[in-house]
Amino acid sequence: MPAKRPRPQQKSSPPVHAVVSKPSPPPSAIAQRFGALGRSPLGFVLATVLLLLPCFWGAYIQAGDLSSHIYNSWLAQLVQTGKVSGLTLASQSTNILFDLILSGLFRSLGAATAQRIAVSLAVLVFVWGAFALASAASGRRAWAVLPCIAMLAYGWVFHMGFFDFYLSLGLCFCGLAAAWDPTPKRVAIAAPFFLLAFLAHALAFAWGAGLLAYLIAAKYVGDERRLQLTAVGVIAILAGRIAVGSLWRTRWTAAQIQLITGADQLQVFAAKYTLFFIALLLLWVILFVSLIRSQTKSALLSGLPLQLCILSAAAVFLLPGRIDIPGYRHGLVYIAERMSLTVGICLCALLASAKIGQAQRWSMAILAAVFFLMLFRDESALNAFEQQIGRAVASLPYGQRVLLGLDDDSLTRVNAITHMIDRECIGRCYSYANYEPSTWQFRVRAIAPNPYVASEYRDSILMQGGQYLVKPADLPLYQVSIDNSGRVGLLSLAPRRINGMRFCKVLPDAL
Repeated sequence: MPAKRPRPQQKSSPPVHAVVSKPSPPPSAIAQRFGALGRSPLGFVLATVLLLLPCFWGAYIQAGDLSSHIYNSWLAQLVQTGKVSGLTLASQSTNILFDLILSGLFRSLGAATAQRIAVSLAVLVFVWGAFALASAASGRRAWAVLPCIAMLAYGWVFHMGFFDFYLSLGLCFCGLAAAWDPTPKRVAIAAPFFLLAFLAHALAFAWGAGLLAYLIAAKYVGDERRLQLTAVGVIAILAGRIAVGSLWRTRWTAAQIQLITGADQLQVFAAKYTLFFIALLLLWVILFVSLIRSQTKSALLSGLPLQLCILSAAAVFLLPGRIDIPGYRHGLVYIAERMSLTVGICLCALLASAKIGQAQRWSMAILAAVFFLMLFRDESALNAFEQQIGRAVASLPYGQRVLLGLDDDSLTRVNAITHMIDRECIGRCYSYANYEPSTWQFRVRAIAPNPYVASEYRDSILMQGGQYLVKPADLPLYQVSIDNSGRVGLLSLAPRRINGMRFCKVLPDAL
């Protein structure tokens, strides 16, 4: 038998050490409890209660035009009962939803309760609509960015009192969230939201409808061609600006580029709020860097949230800041300032996908807490001042005409004092300088000179600015003013004299 060949020895390979990634530390007990709360209905209930606190923490809701809106709800009742002349109620299809809600509640519950309920409803629609949009865009409940949404919800647009626009945006957020991955069924579900949004305000509706069209187009062009679609969208915005400018008189400024982040919404009353603008912008930059590190470049650029941010920012910068629309006696103004709110919410929807650590979560919560504490402090001062105006007006006999000759020149972006006289006149007197009827943009319209409100918008502006030449036909005409000792009282204005303006400091300093 042949001898067996020796089997060759196999070289032993070096031992292979498995590379095991270091497990992430388990969430803390507090984080686990908050996570469980966020998955339960109780979390939404508690968040809703906290979100509505600013609507109930003062004697009044300090929100600029809100005082004018509730005053015109009272005027509308007087028009309907035939108690005033020279005014009429116009039928219109937009810029009306919030006013209808406010007027209906006023008739049933009174002015004070109507304001609380109507504004609370608008806040809830806005916040939870934005939350739904951010959740749909990120694929998870967007609790992490809710503090940012809350600050934006009580920012510049809210305190200007543009509640028809504000409510319309909230409805558009709901519609976009419902149709995020558009199918015929989902678009049908979203349609009622957009119909109500148009009834509230056409400008916000146009933004929402444009983004809905973009979502539908993006689904059919595919990820590879979405950037080209974004470029087409920006070109369409530019073409829209050119078309509107060729039809109507418009105004555009390069300063609109300062509004393309949406963080400017936190610049509410005075210059001290610039600190919140800077802090929020810095926080968003940190979260955006985290988002870049967690996603590939192609996934980020082809993602819908970033593209919606780009389109919204382009609209803020490229569209006119003012449009004089035929049929109205005053232009559509503050377009860029209003639209910056859409960019802020779109950024929240984008950043909801980022890996947000505990440090960033606590930073957002602390920033929100300090922001709302500052609002509470300033609104308390404004409420106290409005109460002084109310006491002065209460001394008048019923049915007198009154102007407000007071202002605070430290208020940089939101003039919170101008319309205080409107709310205090309800059931007592007539706010002669109220602007709504003379613009023809609202339901109550001045169709002839009358003894209740200025029939010409130019007169209304001059009265509010202290530059109105009093006419003999205006008398008797009173003006709320302040003396050298700081006491708020009434003046009886003389004919052929400028009504004048007195300045006082209402808001406390930052420290």
